[in-house]
Amino acid sequence: MNGSGPCATVYAATAPAAVATPPLQGEQRHDLIVVGGGYTGLSTALHAAERGCKVLLLEAEQPGFGAAGRNGGQVNPGLKHEPDEIEAHYGAERGARIVALAGAGPQFLFDLVHRLQLDCEARQSGTLRAAYRHASLPSLDAQVAQWARRGVALERLDARGAAHQTGTDRYVGATFDRRGGSVNPLAYARELARAACAAGATLAGNSRALSITPVGAEWRVRTAAGAARAPQVVLATDGYSDALWPGLRRSIIPVYSSIAASAPLPPALRARLLPGGAVVYESGHVPTYYRVDASGRLLIGGRGVQRPLRTHADVRHLTDYAARWWPELRGIAWPQAWNGQFALTPDFYPRVHAPAPGIWVALGYSGRGVALATRLGAALAESVSGAGRDALPWPVTAIPRIPLHRFWPVGVALGVALGRVRDRFGR
Repeated sequence: MNGSGPCATVYAATAPAAVATPPLQGEQRHDLIVVGGGYTGLSTALHAAERGCKVLLLEAEQPGFGAAGRNGGQVNPGLKHEPDEIEAHYGAERGARIVALAGAGPQFLFDLVHRLQLDCEARQSGTLRAAYRHASLPSLDAQVAQWARRGVALERLDARGAAHQTGTDRYVGATFDRRGGSVNPLAYARELARAACAAGATLAGNSRALSITPVGAEWRVRTAAGAARAPQVVLATDGYSDALWPGLRRSIIPVYSSIAASAPLPPALRARLLPGGAVVYESGHVPTYYRVDASGRLLIGGRGVQRPLRTHADVRHLTDYAARWWPELRGIAWPQAWNGQFALTPDFYPRVHAPAPGIWVALGYSGRGVALATRLGAALAESVSGAGRDALPWPVTAIPRIPLHRFWPVGVALGVALGRVRDRFGR
């Protein structure tokens, strides 16, 4: 993820060096094995180690290789759904717990950054949800009203206020949520890895888990060069889930999201575009999201090709979109672009599974994983440390299967095309 061009992120340029994570060698025994070095896995390993567990984390590449090191760096509160809908879906009591946990996710992350002094360009500068269609305005009003009933004050902006916050007259309105903000996502993953090691966890990179088999009351996880046993295993592979556990890969849709990064903006443009430092995601069926990073680059992301990027032409739709609304960008270079996969669920809700005694699964954040995966990882750590299912805000469900899963790239492409038509014609 270093260098420039397609598939090279800008994050490594300012991220701290990665902690050493040598591959697993030989046979080991631990209290907990975590599979996956993204935010869920790293947070679980960190918080379980802080609780005194002997933890081993296995990562197929290096911590932060997947979506944790490739996302837009937005630390957004809540879920895809609004609080009333969440409580209707899960029931009043559990739904209220989920709403509270998801809403407080950014604060949990920023408090963690402060407590452990994580060097990741963290900035709690707020989240703007911006609407470019008048048909979206009632949903903004509902968002403000529903959070107000739960004691959270969101600011409702009209078109003029949205223009002031974004430097463009693209939007007819917006909401501003002070709970949100941003991080350098790769730096955050690397710093979580460092903190987990400092707490006593063992992190093994280049150690793809090849099999999980029961051995008495424990589980044995095998890699190419070694194996480890533990009574508890957390599978935290999200959009990079494979055939390690039966049916898990077919329970989610691994969607690619693309990001283009500009060269550092001229000071005048930088001061006008997002002057308050907020992050933005658009209210629509196929939303675009963007922010200006600590180095003054515009990072703009959204749906794109459902395969690894090959050339800059694969993100032309994003750079053209940016130049349309900020014409000054037409003379600015876009030297880097990349994409990565995250796990989408059909109903956009995260999932927690326990398919066998001692096996835990958490995945499916549908693009809201920076804060949410961090918080859910801490809850998983509490569960595996003795609290059991009662510590989990989400219900533990069976692993579902998505029909015709092998056609997911076609389905995603059709969904994006339909969403763009609906956005264009206001439906």
